[in-house]
Amino acid sequence: MRRVKVCMVLATVAAISCGCGGGRVVTSHTVLTQVQRPVAKDATREELLDQYNSIARGTKTLNATVELKPTTGSKYSGIIDEYHEVKAFLLAARPAQIRVLGQAPVVGTTVFDMASDGEAFRVSIPSKNKFLVGPVAVERASSKPIENLRPQHLLDALLWPEIRKEEAVYLKEFNDENARYYVLTVLRGGYQTEVLREIWFDRADLQVARLQTFGPKGILLSDVRLSDWRPLEGATGQSAPAAPASGVASFPRAIRIDRPRDDYRLDLQIMKITVNEEIPAERFNLDPPAGAELVHVGDAMENRQP
Repeated sequence: MRRVKVCMVLATVAAISCGCGGGRVVTSHTVLTQVQRPVAKDATREELLDQYNSIARGTKTLNATVELKPTTGSKYSGIIDEYHEVKAFLLAARPAQIRVLGQAPVVGTTVFDMASDGEAFRVSIPSKNKFLVGPVAVERASSKPIENLRPQHLLDALLWPEIRKEEAVYLKEFNDENARYYVLTVLRGGYQTEVLREIWFDRADLQVARLQTFGPKGILLSDVRLSDWRPLEGATGQSAPAAPASGVASFPRAIRIDRPRDDYRLDLQIMKITVNEEIPAERFNLDPPAGAELVHVGDAMENRQP
């Protein structure tokens, strides 16, 4: 009886090892499939220029509710990183007006209030009891983190400059393992030609995906990535493209602003947006709160180390 059981066990092992397919050894393997890129759409240089300029010309004002998320360790982190994210109410109007009011989540207290008119910026920090003023053109970064807040950096990412006819522009393609792009390169003229801006179009949908701005000698000043393009709401409040005459049918809802020279990165998630509604000029006014310390950013005496 014992011998019969041993034979049965050996027969079972042999059957499992050899399978039922005439003695063939069956092996299993995993097939790895590559993520296929979307079909790339084609466009000419002129078509891309027209598309970009239609948005640049057509976006005259913005009224938006956004969430701001700073990158840890950035210049913004000293003000809003303790809240992890800040709900902000943003107003912008051409040529260079912007106002951004940031509030802490849940409690709704003001974290900052920023404004700029293209020449000077003003920033109120209630928690620090400080009111910062300074010229937009100031280039030297302050050693004090709160003095590096610049509302016009948000403006540049939202209201794009038009590409003028007299500017030299050339087109190139760029491909990586995930996507394919068209890149419009705008040149700065003068004694020595330099790159002024690069505008990236994702060939999956021909939407603007990236805006890079360069300073003298090729310095990267700003790198803005745009995604999640959605139709703008119509006058009835239903999701529908804007009137063709406006030149703006959709707008990105996710924007990342990277300012390597200013040492910060900021993510904007647009929750609600209205384009081209009239905004009264007084809504861009920002006066110092009573008792706030006035700080002149860029002043040599203010930035001098003790």
